[in-house]
Amino acid sequence: MGYREVYQEWLDNAYFDEATKAELRGIADDEKEIEERFYTELEFGTAGLRGVIGAGTNRMNIYTVRKATQGLANYILGIGNQAKGVAIAYDSRRMSPEFADEAALCLAANGIKAYVFESLRPTPELSFAVRKLGCTAGINITASHNPPEYNGYKVYWEDGAQITPPHDGGIMQEVKNVTDFHTVKTMDLEVAKQQGLYQVIGSELDDAYIAELKRLVLHQDAIDAKKDEIKIVYTPLHGTGNLPVRRVLKELGFSQVHVVKEQELPDGEFPTVSYPNPEAEEAFALGLKLAKEIDADLVLATDPDADRLGVYVKDSETGAYHTLTGNMSGCLIGEYVISQRKEKEGLPADGALVKSIVTTNMADAIAHHYGIELIEVLTGFKFIGQKILQFEKEGKGTYLFGLEESYGCLPGTYARDKDAVVASMVLCEAAAYYKTKGKTLWDAMIDMYEKYGYYKEDVKSITLKGIEGLEKIKTIMETLRQELPKEIGAYPVQAMRDYQKDTITKSADGSVSPTGLPASNVLYYDLTEDAWVCVRPSGTEPKVKLYYGVKGSSLADAEEKSQALGKAVLAMVDTML
Repeated sequence: MGYREVYQEWLDNAYFDEATKAELRGIADDEKEIEERFYTELEFGTAGLRGVIGAGTNRMNIYTVRKATQGLANYILGIGNQAKGVAIAYDSRRMSPEFADEAALCLAANGIKAYVFESLRPTPELSFAVRKLGCTAGINITASHNPPEYNGYKVYWEDGAQITPPHDGGIMQEVKNVTDFHTVKTMDLEVAKQQGLYQVIGSELDDAYIAELKRLVLHQDAIDAKKDEIKIVYTPLHGTGNLPVRRVLKELGFSQVHVVKEQELPDGEFPTVSYPNPEAEEAFALGLKLAKEIDADLVLATDPDADRLGVYVKDSETGAYHTLTGNMSGCLIGEYVISQRKEKEGLPADGALVKSIVTTNMADAIAHHYGIELIEVLTGFKFIGQKILQFEKEGKGTYLFGLEESYGCLPGTYARDKDAVVASMVLCEAAAYYKTKGKTLWDAMIDMYEKYGYYKEDVKSITLKGIEGLEKIKTIMETLRQELPKEIGAYPVQAMRDYQKDTITKSADGSVSPTGLPASNVLYYDLTEDAWVCVRPSGTEPKVKLYYGVKGSSLADAEEKSQALGKAVLAMVDTML
């Protein structure tokens, strides 16, 4: 059936409500829009669903959410795990509460109990709740840091991490098998509650989650000494972080926490930013304004689902505020956690630091310095969570810290996803600790550069929308796979890792060895002088992402090398567009 026929089916079928049909009648004269909405189904991938909200098979709406949930329910029933139930959380985006209820009622209609948070909650608390409640799975309705027109649907498994093999493949297949919307089950909310299949959860999980975070504090003494001196500006960017971040900082004793009022309340339209992303400079405009007014030590911003943290820190010598990339803040937190754990209790012989393959090589240097194992995993924090589970199952390996370049880290094992709430807490604790030593967080960052080297990383994204865009992305990856380049920019290529083929090909002799990681459409180039380049399609957006890193002798040298490598990487791909 072509996209036109599917469009007409949605207009004619009594299954779809009148509001949906009215929206579709409104695009009757826009052939391109009809094609975009109906040429395919919104793909349920390893990260779940993510797309623009609207009517159509290629959009986020109550019908695509129900369909995905029916597939999940069929998988759970197929393996006999229905008795344990599913936890459901949602963020501040448009339609998030409605999508959460649609998912819950589909599960209930399939005899699977849904535990639904009473109001919006951070992603990491959902990860925590899955394990705390002993659920078989979790669903989080969020599009993370995407623009306001997006929403999404993430699936977690019983270990608290997003789904990984074999469950991701099994669930994806079950979702594909749902080809008729009429086979998707649902039921009335009140009936589901009466039958004990829909349970509201809230404060009891909040209390348990915050208690786990507070157990990770290493220097309450430093907080007590500097709690009234450390000035913190915080913005939740209209998302879920407002209450938990403020609560944990208050309970630890920090008295100078100043919230950006214009961005405090949840709002799915994100009226003060075009892109609610803590990586974006504009997200900090209001926070930096407030920071300068009160002479703050640091500025924190959490994304809408509060799993990613953006940071600015003050340079006491110049008065300027420096941004910390996800690599920088992750290493700063990791160095603090690992160094202070070593000082207070020593490090376990089997201690490990886990990072994604596109994360800074400074993490490798930190692990080497402390004599702990450095483990690389594919992009996606679920693979870090998978390592934690592996350590628990095998009884060997002690997780000390995990980070990825996309502004996410986790210092504990209470959750299995990145957590901006705990990152905010630990960074504020670190600020207090370093202040007792007469240093700022920026001083601590410079100390790390002097100790390990001036590492700098960046990422370029090329957006290629629509059907044509998908073909171009495919062409880029296929073309790059065909030949191992001799150099990229000023750096000779030492090896190319093709994670889709599970091969590492060395330039010197052409020898091939396995990557040892699951298959993924990713190419990674190991360059000389500790530089590297990685190319991969985005798993959630119509983009090809170009990651790269260098090591310099100073901030200026690293910046110069980074800019040169960035231009070379773009030039390499531009020839294929």
